[in-house]
Amino acid sequence: MTAHPGETPGTVGTDTPQDAVSPPEAGAEGPAHADAPEAPGAAEPPGRAAGAGEPAAEAAASEDHPGDVSDTEDGAPGDGDAASATGEAPAEVSAEGPDADAESAGSPDSEAAPTDGPDSEAAPAPELSEAQAELAAQRELRERIEQRKAAKVAPIAAGTGLSGKAADLLAAVRAVESGEKAGSQFFDSPAPAPAPQRPAPAAAQPRRSPAAAPTPRATSPEALDAVRSVLVEGGAPEALARAAVGALGEQAAELLRADPWQLLGVPGVRPEQADGFARALLGADCGPDDGRRTAALVGWVLERAALQGHTALDADTVRAALAERAVGDPDAAVRDAVEEGVALIFQEGGDLEPDETEAADGEADGVGLAEDAEPDREPVQVLLGLDRYALAEESLADGLARLVNACEKAADWSEAAASAPGPSAAELIRTAAAAGLVAHSGGEAARAEPAALIAAARGLGLRALGATHSEDGRRRLAAATGDPDTAVTLAGLLSGAQGPGRDEDGTLALDLLVVLDAPQLDVESAAVLVEALADGARLVLSGDPGVLGSAGAGRVFADVLASHACPQVVSRTPDPGPIGELVSGIGIGELHQVDAPGKEVVIVPVRDAGEAVHRTVQLVADSVPRAFSIPAGETQVITVGHGGAAGTRALNEALKQRLNPGPGRFGGFDPGDRVVHVPAPGRTVPGVVRSADAEGLRLDCGGVPVVVPQERVESSVRHGWALSAHQAAGMRWPAAVVVLPGDAAQGLSRPWVYTAFGRGERHLSVVHGVDQALAHAVARVPAQERTTRLRSLLEALPTPDAAS
Repeated sequence: MTAHPGETPGTVGTDTPQDAVSPPEAGAEGPAHADAPEAPGAAEPPGRAAGAGEPAAEAAASEDHPGDVSDTEDGAPGDGDAASATGEAPAEVSAEGPDADAESAGSPDSEAAPTDGPDSEAAPAPELSEAQAELAAQRELRERIEQRKAAKVAPIAAGTGLSGKAADLLAAVRAVESGEKAGSQFFDSPAPAPAPQRPAPAAAQPRRSPAAAPTPRATSPEALDAVRSVLVEGGAPEALARAAVGALGEQAAELLRADPWQLLGVPGVRPEQADGFARALLGADCGPDDGRRTAALVGWVLERAALQGHTALDADTVRAALAERAVGDPDAAVRDAVEEGVALIFQEGGDLEPDETEAADGEADGVGLAEDAEPDREPVQVLLGLDRYALAEESLADGLARLVNACEKAADWSEAAASAPGPSAAELIRTAAAAGLVAHSGGEAARAEPAALIAAARGLGLRALGATHSEDGRRRLAAATGDPDTAVTLAGLLSGAQGPGRDEDGTLALDLLVVLDAPQLDVESAAVLVEALADGARLVLSGDPGVLGSAGAGRVFADVLASHACPQVVSRTPDPGPIGELVSGIGIGELHQVDAPGKEVVIVPVRDAGEAVHRTVQLVADSVPRAFSIPAGETQVITVGHGGAAGTRALNEALKQRLNPGPGRFGGFDPGDRVVHVPAPGRTVPGVVRSADAEGLRLDCGGVPVVVPQERVESSVRHGWALSAHQAAGMRWPAAVVVLPGDAAQGLSRPWVYTAFGRGERHLSVVHGVDQALAHAVARVPAQERTTRLRSLLEALPTPDAAS
């Protein structure tokens, strides 16, 4: 029976609120993008007007993707123009790029990537930090992929060959999301003729992809001084200098002077701000159809889409977004961007003639293919994408096909399958014995099955390992296998900080790798991982399809499942107890009222956001410890957004005042504060502040000491009593308190509820103020679709039987 949970008896907290915070004023913004994890320390984005003036690409953005890096919940409506109609330069350009947890982080109101290189988690620090080692591995991967592709004689299988220069295969830096007014409101002179102006930048100054993650390197004082000078001349804050050099390189000053709209490549900068900057530098020589502006906008729209999980966008969507930014001829703008290599063009579906296929691989006239298809032929969808995501998807599809076709089946696994702890574990072992790639799906209890597979493979003398999304997941996997050497985090494995290291060929010394939390795997990380596996190695992707997707672009696990490119094992092991019963129902779109005699699930109705904050603090500090003997430090608060009267910021402030009051003498933190550290995009590492000194802020992250340099604290550390569901994905706590204030209704979806409600192991309290919106979200609001190409690439690959 489906029922509204607000009537569930046995509320843990019974005190009457005494100090409720005032509810938000009428018309105040609620969390529009409900679960975009926050950018720690990011400057407030000027000009957020929820739902107003969003381009089509942004309007289609999923609320469950962490790539949304802005504080959408509490941005001030109406201050979106960074430049006035008189052509003033933007005075409010964000002074720093947010750090993605992505993390999105998850994905971030989201956490965008640091521009000066992520910090290493390991201590003492190795010669290269974990993040630097991962970036080095990605650079090596890019070189190997390019060499392999250059050696190919035949075209790429799906008829979707790459064109243009391949950008660095690095994690995308997440820009701050904001809602802006139409670009035409900035210009104080009439728009120029429809034909785009194309004053070309200096020949030696190639255009860079927006927000491409830089390789960590030392920044010269001369480069910083030169950029500061240009920024000041254009009316932008000097504080953007380091981020600009990080995004654009040592030649940033020359690039910005020749093409001021390349400022859009700096995290946190919006089109209106780049317009003001360009106006200040170029004066009347620029207009809304300037070729430099339109090219930058195309890249910016695609980068924004990537923050929402898309690896490509329909060409019509891009054109509509450009039209909303006052571009007079969107068709010409798209053609020009393709010609310049800012975007790549692909065709999905249908069969093209040879000349059309060539056009679809990058020629300007290929943009109109969808409209020109003949009536008796299958419609062709034309997609635009950034080259680094195209490279990652092509590489990943090739790599997965290689694993499928190169699998060796020498070992006898029958005895191991016969001694498996359950039928689903036995099925997984038998399937992995016969296939190089396997997809395994199931809930929390089903994680025991990959653990059994790893133990069985190691018993056969194979080099088997499990990789998880979080340190918490690693500990749980190690406990399930009984051997700490069997579990690593995915980030630690890729960086070389954990795991067996590389063999003489540079590949991971593994025969079997099981990736748990596979829905959190983005396409770029997946490409790096698969490229690092040797021929003959087995890969098992295991996870719960119902949880929120990855912080980065792509939907790797979902695409592998949908393509049927490999055998699939669906666990029949149910999650136990009232929490498991509740979450299982949510997974199929039903919100059941469950029997919880031990108060495992408790509903706490509230009237407004102020009461929600009060009751949340009461539950964490008093009621849950008293009723379940679970300390406050082991109870995690999860809420829909970062802003608003009951977002993570407000809840963290209230919880700190109650649980660990102090002056915040270490950059806003005190010893004992619960925090989350974001060492790299899409990664959230919980920790506790221990101390601070000249080297930086010292944290204890699950028993691992971490030192965050002083200049990185503001951008990569935030209080962690309250998280978004994206940030909490891949982790569990003894107790979870999920906060649903009234203004959270728009941010709810079935994956969000499924993820948040499943984070508590022994107890779940739901601070409920959204009335029937919760049941509606579970029944009728599925995951937002992401536009990707991986599924079609996998479907186009020959099967092992066909290949033979």
